[in-house]
Amino acid sequence: MSELSPTLVDLNSYSFTGRQSPELPDFSSLSDESKHELRMVGVDVDATGERAGTFVQFDHSTVHCKSSGKGVEVLGIRQALKKYDGLPEYFWKAMDPEKDDFTRTAAKEELHGGYFIRTEKGVKVAEPVQTCLFIKGQNVGQNVHNIVVVEEDSEVHIITGCATSHDVTSALHLGISEFYIKKGGKLTFTMVHNWGEDVMVRPRTVGIVEENGVLQNNYVLLKKVKSVQSYPTIYLNGAGAVARFNSVIVTPTGSHVDTGNRIVLNAPNTRGEIISRTITTGGTIVARGEIIGNAVPARGHLECKGLILGGGLIHAIPELQGCVTGVELSHEAAVGKIAQEEIEYLMARGLDEDEATSTIVRGFLNVEIMGLPQELRESIDRTIAELDASDAM
Repeated sequence: MSELSPTLVDLNSYSFTGRQSPELPDFSSLSDESKHELRMVGVDVDATGERAGTFVQFDHSTVHCKSSGKGVEVLGIRQALKKYDGLPEYFWKAMDPEKDDFTRTAAKEELHGGYFIRTEKGVKVAEPVQTCLFIKGQNVGQNVHNIVVVEEDSEVHIITGCATSHDVTSALHLGISEFYIKKGGKLTFTMVHNWGEDVMVRPRTVGIVEENGVLQNNYVLLKKVKSVQSYPTIYLNGAGAVARFNSVIVTPTGSHVDTGNRIVLNAPNTRGEIISRTITTGGTIVARGEIIGNAVPARGHLECKGLILGGGLIHAIPELQGCVTGVELSHEAAVGKIAQEEIEYLMARGLDEDEATSTIVRGFLNVEIMGLPQELRESIDRTIAELDASDAM
């Protein structure tokens, strides 16, 4: 995937060494500000007992890692590589390290960390597992590799937050993620990004889903970031496998987000769905989506809708590729503005203009479809409410 009007990344501008932090037995020693920043990306720092496992990384160090739920293992990736003799079935097996400059850099630079999460066969993990990849230092380059293995007939929800400290404006995040969902397994993966204004983000993700497996992927980006380029690819290799992507993205002035999803239907009775909701208040969004049908019967649907509020650019690029007779693929894409009649309808029912606009924006960015935990949904709702309604006019 190539970027439109690409934001070039100078790897020499970032430090990939020297940012180690001590381990944290819990989060009580963190400042109130740090706790708030972690909460904003879904991390339960108050030890309410509603997480099945926790992984937190600061810059180049894993600072907290534990499993607390039955049937799920959470390790730092380096610990997992040592424990499982290099993870020969999973480490760099779905992802090609020669894919592009960023995967080559990730493979060659020192591995700072990342997480390994694996469920036990048949276990439905009741509470979410939480992970956080946090950058605390200015001009830090962070290189992580994450592996998730959902064993046969098991289920887990992972909430991962990626963020920078409030005083960090410039940093680079390189993240390799490989998902392996075995027969009948289900992974719900929710990612919340909250980066700094000059942060560059280059994640690379590949997933393989076996027979009757399910991947539900949720992505939320509502804050300013200089540049994101991301295009997860999921291969549905087993009969009856399903992949669903939901994305909610807002770009203020100065943000360039080039992102999307690819689903490859490689087996009969597979289904893929990509739903994105984007708003620009002055930034650039390249909203991509591709579904490739290589087997029948198989169905895929792609839906990309964007609102331009106060300037900016949205470039929607839906792609369908049917490779066999009988595959069923569809898409719809729309970019526009809030209809004046919708605002007038709500104003006639007692709302002022700003309240009417905010209500429409919240409905457009509806995150309830993602099945998020209540506290994370409330945090996202607060962020959406902060959008300047005047930009919509």
